[in-house]
Amino acid sequence: MTSALAFSAAPQKVGQIRAVCFDIDDTLVDYATSARLGLAALLGHDNGWSAWERATECQLARLIAGEIDYDTMRKERSRTFFADLGEFISDSEAIAREERRVAAMRRAWRLFDDAGPCLEWLRGAGLRMAAITNASGALQRVKLADCGLAEYFEEVVIAGELGVAKPDEVIFHTTCAALGIAPEQAVHVGDRLDLDAVGARDAGMYGVWLDRSGDGVVDLPARVSVIGSLEQLPELLVCELAEAPLRVR
Repeated sequence: MTSALAFSAAPQKVGQIRAVCFDIDDTLVDYATSARLGLAALLGHDNGWSAWERATECQLARLIAGEIDYDTMRKERSRTFFADLGEFISDSEAIAREERRVAAMRRAWRLFDDAGPCLEWLRGAGLRMAAITNASGALQRVKLADCGLAEYFEEVVIAGELGVAKPDEVIFHTTCAALGIAPEQAVHVGDRLDLDAVGARDAGMYGVWLDRSGDGVVDLPARVSVIGSLEQLPELLVCELAEAPLRVR
């Protein structure tokens, strides 16, 4: 249920908070749906989704560590994925299939319904915004532009460009430094409890877990908040975090 405060016409004061940072995929953009549709465009089904996620995590880790470049990551992911399915493809075929997959995925990119109104509320409240993502750089920047998100963010910090990924505190501190604020003046919102909320908390920020599934956890980690929708973020900022004491790390 939407609270009376959510996305009100007159944003209220949010105390010490100066900025809100967001994860992108499955927080603002329904990435899982679009990625599965992109894979299905190659296979005719999405039964290989788990294998694709494993291949992605492996090759993305190599990219972030600086072992390979972005184009090699894409090629090696496709080759590894199809090899797991028993099909061994050439470099040129891997690249061609990746291009078809990305084209289908881009056509399916969509913002969650609560994303735009939330960003507008935050902008109206005078809060600065940044994106912190573990994705690779090139395609993520295209996604931000395609989905109309680029205009909201003063800073976009991408693990594939920085060489450090969430939950490492460096990526959070880099973002705060770019905004010119202390970590305790910033909130980070993301769909991963471990990478986003706990990672931000450990870096001295306020960690907010966006649990769209509603499954939740029995014992929420200390100093981490949970919301089920971005509609609940304004109330959290105004009614809880605005009065929270400054943290001492």
